[in-house]
Amino acid sequence: MAQRKGCLIGCAVAGVLGTALLAVLGFGAVKLFGAVSENMLDPKVYAGVEVGDQESAVRAKLPSGESFVKDALKAGGPAEPQGATCSWYVADEGTGDQVFRFCFKDGRLAEKVQYTTR
Repeated sequence: MAQRKGCLIGCAVAGVLGTALLAVLGFGAVKLFGAVSENMLDPKVYAGVEVGDQESAVRAKLPSGESFVKDALKAGGPAEPQGATCSWYVADEGTGDQVFRFCFKDGRLAEKVQYTTR
């Protein structure tokens, strides 16, 4: 009888822990998808802005893009212009490897670069 009770308790604990693990994994997947989608950009937006455009006008066309995904998008890209503030985005075409970088300095778009991550 004691063995049966112990088995039932063990199974209950395993069930609760399994459910908790699934919940954490689900939450993580939702956060990851949300972070990636915050950094997705239509290539037409990239093509539609020019170096020298007002920073405020360009940023108004961009998604928030402030997530931990930014660090992964930096990898493999060219050096950032000195004194500039840059933002990174991934093409929303589903390839996942096309990156757009916009760098701003003195209230203007100082550089825009398109590259492929490795």
